[in-house]
Amino acid sequence: MNRQLRGVSTVIVLMFVALFVSTTSIQFFASDSLRADARNSRTILDSYSTKRGAILVNGSPIAESTPSDDQYQYQRKYTNGALYSAVTGYFTIGQGNAGIESAENAVLSGNSDASFFQNLNAILTGQDVQGDNVNLTIDPDVQQAAYDALGQNTGAVVAIQPKTGKILAMVSKPDYDPNALTSHDTAAVKQQYDALLAQSPTPLQNRAIGGDLYTPGSVFKLVVASAALKDGKYDLDSEFPNPSRLQLPGTSTYINNAEGGSCGGGDTVKLRTAIQYSCNIPFAELGQKLGYDEIKSMADEYGFGDQIEVPMKATASQYPDVDSTAQLMLSAFGQASVRVSPLQMAMVSAGIANGGKVMQPSLVDSITTSDLKTVESFSPKQYSDPLSASESADLTEAMQSVVNAGTGTNAKIDGVDVAGKTGTAEGGTGSPYTLWFTGFAPAKDPEVAVAVVVGNGGGLGQSGVGNTVAAPVAKKVMEAVLNK
Repeated sequence: MNRQLRGVSTVIVLMFVALFVSTTSIQFFASDSLRADARNSRTILDSYSTKRGAILVNGSPIAESTPSDDQYQYQRKYTNGALYSAVTGYFTIGQGNAGIESAENAVLSGNSDASFFQNLNAILTGQDVQGDNVNLTIDPDVQQAAYDALGQNTGAVVAIQPKTGKILAMVSKPDYDPNALTSHDTAAVKQQYDALLAQSPTPLQNRAIGGDLYTPGSVFKLVVASAALKDGKYDLDSEFPNPSRLQLPGTSTYINNAEGGSCGGGDTVKLRTAIQYSCNIPFAELGQKLGYDEIKSMADEYGFGDQIEVPMKATASQYPDVDSTAQLMLSAFGQASVRVSPLQMAMVSAGIANGGKVMQPSLVDSITTSDLKTVESFSPKQYSDPLSASESADLTEAMQSVVNAGTGTNAKIDGVDVAGKTGTAEGGTGSPYTLWFTGFAPAKDPEVAVAVVVGNGGGLGQSGVGNTVAAPVAKKVMEAVLNK
């Protein structure tokens, strides 16, 4: 009998220990992630009982909560909603939230750990509990310039301050007005949400940081050139065979340079010339010599494979394994299965601009309370250092030649040295090209790095190229920064 009682007692004790461990784990370790989960309807409903913090750009609210005369007490309002939709995202009843509204939900709703004592003080003094404000790094003039320059094209723009990682502009199109999703009528919200989701292409996809990633085409040559310079066996004057077309090993497929013929003439071509004129064949040869591992290592240094948080989680750019030498050679000029986000390519340019040091990109400049006390301030953090200062200087020199007299002349700015790289990526037989430009200015003391992608050929099918469509967009974004 005693043995049976001891057994039962042991089981009960173990059950209590398991319960204690489980509740402790949830309360202390999983609470933040549970609060931030967009599916947590309780958190969202609780947020309507307090005044949600504002999202600010240059001190002015682009998202704020205003009093409501129904049971929810407050309703979300977006100023210039379409302009900032890729940044703010949306805050809804029933359909979750997105963008900064999601990534900083705990802060905005007043449920972050940092808000505990502030909320306790508010309760004790009889004041209303309010969420904290999120102040963004976005520059309103640069954001507007990017939005206007992209026009009606499907695509995205990301502009970064190279020395700090601050994101100055983030635009994704098609856009949407998040005010359409702020109704307290759940059926109406669902109807609007479903309508946006059904559009093709859907505006709810943030093309700047994720969604369906893009084939990079020749902008990926910056990563391969970085790997070559890092290798130590190559410099800008390294030479490669220069045929007018090249058969891929083990296949019946030939690759060509974009303009046809050899790269600049001659039996051999220098790496600097291959970058300037964006020649595919020399880069295919270079990729074969470097090998997959060296290219992959450099891609990872720049951020490929990482869900970079800005604080929204970006879809990881991909430099996947290759199954043949032919696939390796195609990947070396940004074809095959290579896929990237505009954020990723902006980070590549920003790293080259910043002496080989990539800074952690961020949209959040500071967190402040409702009475403007600073809770958290932006602090620049280095993400990686893929290149030395001399290697980045060499690559910058080559990128300047692209804009001065190569494939990126439409990014020229009078009186300013601009470094850049174009890309015109193929998407399959008969499919429109994906058009790119990435670069920075001024070349010697960069204030902005930018990446522009335009999908669907910019409406030009296979006639458009990066220089004619994407480079002019980047130029206007860079000018908006430099003219301030």
